[in-house]
Amino acid sequence: MPRLGKTYEIEIEVTSKPKSEYNTDEYFDLDLPVAPAIMVGDEIVTEGKDVSEETLEAVICRQLELPPPKKKGFLDRLTGR
Repeated sequence: MPRLGKTYEIEIEVTSKPKSEYNTDEYFDLDLPVAPAIMVGDEIVTEGKDVSEETLEAVICRQLELPPPKKKGFLDRLTGR
């Protein structure tokens, strides 16, 4: 995520708590997704599982009203381009 924060002018906030704190009535009252989760704006990208960097980048672009990122081929991912 730090790389995406440098690529796009966005603020990334990471909240980390012991797992037990996510299973409280107070947490559920906040109406937040089940941890681990990723939210972009008010959109829940994933909860309870991983998400690909490409999916996350596409959601960020949509929130910022930017064109979707170019699809990366195998060699681009391999070389980090």
